[in-house]
Amino acid sequence: MRVLTVIGNRPQFVKAAAVSGPLRAQAQEVLVHTGQHYDDELSQIFFDELGLPRPEHRLNLGGGSNSEQTSRMLAAVADLLEAEQPDALLVYGDTNSTLAGALAAAQASVPVAHVEAGMRSFDRRMPEELNRVLTDHASSLLLCPSESAARQLRNEHVHGKVEVCGDVMVDVAQLIAPRARARTDVVAGHAGSSGDYLLVTAHRAGNVDDPHRLQGLVELLLALPRPLVFPLHPRTRARLERANLLTRLSSADGIRLAAPLGYVEFTALLHHARAVVTDSGGVQKEAYLASIPCVTLRDTTEWRETVDTGWNALVDLDLEKALSALDQPVPDAHPEVYGDGRAGERVVQALLRMAG
Repeated sequence: MRVLTVIGNRPQFVKAAAVSGPLRAQAQEVLVHTGQHYDDELSQIFFDELGLPRPEHRLNLGGGSNSEQTSRMLAAVADLLEAEQPDALLVYGDTNSTLAGALAAAQASVPVAHVEAGMRSFDRRMPEELNRVLTDHASSLLLCPSESAARQLRNEHVHGKVEVCGDVMVDVAQLIAPRARARTDVVAGHAGSSGDYLLVTAHRAGNVDDPHRLQGLVELLLALPRPLVFPLHPRTRARLERANLLTRLSSADGIRLAAPLGYVEFTALLHHARAVVTDSGGVQKEAYLASIPCVTLRDTTEWRETVDTGWNALVDLDLEKALSALDQPVPDAHPEVYGDGRAGERVVQALLRMAG
């Protein structure tokens, strides 16, 4: 079996790390990096740390609007499908790379397998929501991280086959966690001490591209308990600089701004944090897997299980809600809602069954 895998950003590098190894042991994989994250701080270090194979094709198609980026990727992947002649195309998550790969393959009558299928925030303001819905309905094989995701797909009457494999990020989290917890040097370098800081990430267009919401984000961060560690996504840094807000954060006592971090370094900070404050879907789940409380700067989430179990609170940019969430005790229970750490193996077996 020959599989063309399309990835393009940080969460997809992490997810592919759980699948590429077992896939290459039983099939041929051609790895395509679209360049959606074209900054090496957000790209190459993940390949290095996670042991991902070097991409056979690196397209460097980042930048521009969502429509511009997706159209360039769609054309490029279509050409690769013709050149590589794969038996299937594999995509992860909900990015422009995901949608472009899925559409190109579906139009070329190449079966599409979608890892992390069935996730829904039901918020069409987010481009990720549109990407994941369209990808699911273009896919022949829908590989779900949870039973609730599978139920959602069946309710939507998708055309493809629905299978629950568990979440591939659990595989990677279990592998990396001991190494990350041991990296107390990272904690000392960024936060000083373990357990008393908040780890912050923010990069969603809805929070950083709108000047009014960006101002609200800064005001909220300045009012949160400190210390606070904030690795800055390049997109967020650029928006803060443009709005003349970066200095307010960088000059505030107890707020430590940092460059983007590799997966192991970020996971080390995550494991030793008091709580996480984020607008990232992936970081919400990483916090859950690390048993760290999460406060989400959105009013919807695709990872409903993290909210239902009490480990995640949706506060949008409401300071009172954020402070209240941070004051809540850690839940007693932590169920394995996303699987047992063998999702990568199940993804590969499902692909092989599809080919057979």
